[in-house]
Amino acid sequence: MPAVQCHNGAMKLPRVAIQGADFDLSAEVASLRAADPRVGAVCSFIGTVRDRNDGCSVATLELEHYPGMTEKSIEAMIDEAQRRFAIFAARVVHRVGVLQPLDQIVLVAVTSAHRGESFRACEFLMDYLKTQAPFWKKEQTPQGARWVDARVSDDAAMQRWEIGAPRNN
Repeated sequence: MPAVQCHNGAMKLPRVAIQGADFDLSAEVASLRAADPRVGAVCSFIGTVRDRNDGCSVATLELEHYPGMTEKSIEAMIDEAQRRFAIFAARVVHRVGVLQPLDQIVLVAVTSAHRGESFRACEFLMDYLKTQAPFWKKEQTPQGARWVDARVSDDAAMQRWEIGAPRNN
């Protein structure tokens, strides 16, 4: 997604990017904290593609989403994180398409004045992504391809944050 110009003339990336291309952690964090002298903490999480899932070898992972709906859902989740925690900014980058083991798949980065708020907000955002965000994945295994709901039922995470309702997977 293209950068947008802020009122002070600086260029800033949108809060959510769903993309096929890889991302650069350093560039993402630099953009997130650019020209904001209030930032005293940056917390980030990067998820990568594993070569195994549910005891099966995974050769590739293909992720799909519903364009527009996925971004809107994640934007609402970032709004909720800003209501719950004293954070300045957040950025979520989630890749779609065919990915290989070791590829980066997701980035969540959060800025705040102090580390505690950034850590909590980052964990909240990742728990939301894993339990509620509308992504679907297809794994290529030795037994063939299988579609798996990318959302994971994690009752403890949902209860901790009071998000969503428990689902049966």
